[in-house]
Amino acid sequence: MIKEKKIIQNGHLGIVQEQAFTFDALKLESGEKFGPVTLAYETYGVLNKERSNAILITHALSGDAHAAGVHAGQDNPGWWDEFIGPGKAFDTDRYFIICSNVLGGCKGSTGPSSINPKTGKPYALDFPLITINDIVNAQKNLIDHLGIEKLLSVVGGSMGGQQVLSWLVNYPGSLRSAVPIATTIKHSPQQIAFNEVGRQSIMADSHWKSGNYYDGAAPTKGLAVARMIGHITYMSDKSMAEKFGRAKKDAGEPFKFTADFEVEGYLRYRGDNFVKRFDANSYLYITKAMDNFDATAKRPLQEILQGSSVKVLVISFKSDWLYPAYQSKEIVKACKLAEVETTYCEIDSTYGHDAFLLEVQEESHLIKHFLKKVFYAYEVTGEYGA
Repeated sequence: MIKEKKIIQNGHLGIVQEQAFTFDALKLESGEKFGPVTLAYETYGVLNKERSNAILITHALSGDAHAAGVHAGQDNPGWWDEFIGPGKAFDTDRYFIICSNVLGGCKGSTGPSSINPKTGKPYALDFPLITINDIVNAQKNLIDHLGIEKLLSVVGGSMGGQQVLSWLVNYPGSLRSAVPIATTIKHSPQQIAFNEVGRQSIMADSHWKSGNYYDGAAPTKGLAVARMIGHITYMSDKSMAEKFGRAKKDAGEPFKFTADFEVEGYLRYRGDNFVKRFDANSYLYITKAMDNFDATAKRPLQEILQGSSVKVLVISFKSDWLYPAYQSKEIVKACKLAEVETTYCEIDSTYGHDAFLLEVQEESHLIKHFLKKVFYAYEVTGEYGA
């Protein structure tokens, strides 16, 4: 139920439960009609009677619907748990928070590993190519299902930020504010190149079998390498130096091709753990959607945003070389030219791209005050609308 309160434990949200929403079909940007579509989602807090306090959190490439709290019988806090809860950036005493797993994902939403009702087997590469706009259009179906006409905000980092921009462009009348974090209007050649190397590592795995691996061994080695490549781009040179330096794991024999350095062991650990929770085909589809995303839709973004009343907060991080600050500034420039009320903050962090997950204090301060300002008119006057 939408208005179910969650138990609070030790300052955090307590046990939360994943839900699912299924609808008949979605018209994709390609023109194809695809369905049925299921979206896994979680909610935190209480939707007020005016249905005016809802915030959609959009996740990054490897994320899912589990953004906060823990699942029953498990010790698995959500991926943005430090940001969501009573008194936090997304204050569940005030706001109703929604997070859904993306279309094409592998954590409850319809994706390549889902069963194709026409064949009784996983879609694999019969799953259609999807776009970020398709992902957002599926989310819009969920928001409509929840009876929410206008979101207070849509917030997300990295690929989540691309989804925020898609909402801003395609559904400006359905939101009051938007917070794109560490993201871009469209990928640079370098960003595409990193994703392509990851995809090639998966497809080069002998177990990939053109995507038809679900009845046998999965391409875990290729997916692990893709994750290792990705994780290098998420950190900064300084954060890696501080975390690992040139420290070695042990004093074994030199020149053996083992994980002698701490950083080697760390990357292998991250890769090996990732394959336990993520589907290789989903990785291919989602990274391709990221690479194909272009918020400008062949028109200058400032033209698309002209006349929008949505308030925007753009956040970037100085050490983020995967999604460098200049890309966030391009978003800000377009908003300013369109006369959209926009605030820009560049946080001095050493964490690299991962900063949007780790810079809890500064990021929370910015988001908390921004949301309070956006919600102020409703709290004071009781009016909520354009």
